[in-house]
Amino acid sequence: MSLKVAFLLMAAAALGGAALGYTFRVLISLGKKGSMELRLKEIESEAAEKAKKIIADAETKAIETIQEIRLEIKEKEEKLKKTEDRIVKKEDQLEKRQQDLDSEITSAKEKIAEIREIKEKVLAQEAQKKTELEKIARLTADEARAELFSTIEKNYAEDLIVRMQKLENAGEDAMEKRAKEILTTTIHRLGNSVSADVFSTTITIPSDDLKGKIIGKEGRNIKALERATGVEIIVDDTPGSITLSSFDPVRRQIARVTLETLILDGRIQPAKIEKAVEKAEGDINKIIKEKGQQAAFECGVINLDPRILQILGRLHFRTSYGQNVLQHSIEMSHIAGMLAEELGANVHTAKAGALLHDIGKAVDHEVQGTHVEIGRRILQKFGAPEDVIKAMQAHHEEYPYETPESIIVQVADAISGSRPGARRDSVENYLKRLEDLEGIAKSFPGVEKSYALQAGREIRIFVTPNEITDLDAKKLGREVALKIEKELKYPGEIKVTVIRETRVIEFAR
Repeated sequence: MSLKVAFLLMAAAALGGAALGYTFRVLISLGKKGSMELRLKEIESEAAEKAKKIIADAETKAIETIQEIRLEIKEKEEKLKKTEDRIVKKEDQLEKRQQDLDSEITSAKEKIAEIREIKEKVLAQEAQKKTELEKIARLTADEARAELFSTIEKNYAEDLIVRMQKLENAGEDAMEKRAKEILTTTIHRLGNSVSADVFSTTITIPSDDLKGKIIGKEGRNIKALERATGVEIIVDDTPGSITLSSFDPVRRQIARVTLETLILDGRIQPAKIEKAVEKAEGDINKIIKEKGQQAAFECGVINLDPRILQILGRLHFRTSYGQNVLQHSIEMSHIAGMLAEELGANVHTAKAGALLHDIGKAVDHEVQGTHVEIGRRILQKFGAPEDVIKAMQAHHEEYPYETPESIIVQVADAISGSRPGARRDSVENYLKRLEDLEGIAKSFPGVEKSYALQAGREIRIFVTPNEITDLDAKKLGREVALKIEKELKYPGEIKVTVIRETRVIEFAR
């Protein structure tokens, strides 16, 4: 009985333990499940945050990429627009040139036809007269000539002998005169070459990638270069080169030296550009000084004031009718020296007067008066000899010929300027118009700089911001345009651009 009870108790205990174990297992399982769900929620939250961050970064990068693409597209559009404008200008120039050529060809054809018609009429009239004379005289032209000569020989034999002697003497005089002309021609040519006037300079660059640096972001670098030098800088699709365009050779030279310095340095920015321009101007001043000294040394003209030589050297960058003025002066000096030796005049005075005859042209755009009067004042101010001043002042007959040397200088000027290919009148007129254009702009108060660009189609004016307001700048542009219309004659139209820029400079020490 007790054994059964014991078994029953053991069975009940086993069932109770199993139930209790199952219960514990269920509770543990439920606890693990809750922990797993919590972990999954945490993982899901972290994934959502990472996804948001990735999306935000992607959106930011996409915006930046879009902005860069838009900026690149804008730069390309501007470059294409500039290229298109240049092509249009070239097409207009070619079309105008073709029209002028067509007009000249038509005019020439009409003149040729007219000349032929006149020539035919003249020949016909001469033939008619000859025929009528033969009918009246009942002699042919040869018979009449022979009979006339025979009669004259009989009646005027002595007169003919005297006339023949006079003709012989006159022939000797003519031959001697012709020999002198040939000698003069040989002297005045001197074997010198004529340098034609050039309005543009081409700079070779090592790589086309530099064109982007020279243009700069939104064109800042090229604008700074054009403002500092007054030269139009043309950056086109021509491989390995950049073109500098300006009627003023000094500006082109300064711009060329500046660009070459910047290209070698590799750093191209507005602040660097200003320093490079200042350095280039200093280098050009050294060249001017050296050219003046070399010219005086080559001509053998000594004891001139260094300030006169400095002004004389500026003529190296000046042209007259397409002829380089300094080279023209040197050539004149040699010619004057030769003529003075032949005529027994003062060789040194003649050579010095010829070398300095056009010195006034070095500053005639800065000082009022003719270049002869300006040159006289320069030489008087810096102590040039009086006989040299008298020799140079009469070469345009503004002053009387007071000495033989003054006549020699005038003759040398005529010889040097009139020889074949030495000068081009159209070039001088064109340069004069561009100088007048800049002079009109500079005549207004508050104007700091003015540059004629694009072959005189545009005048760019920089004003002093402290003196000129924005409203005054608009009025100034209109006043300049009206004055140009009133005082200058020009084809097409001229664009007047007034630039007012405020710049603040401070120093941190």
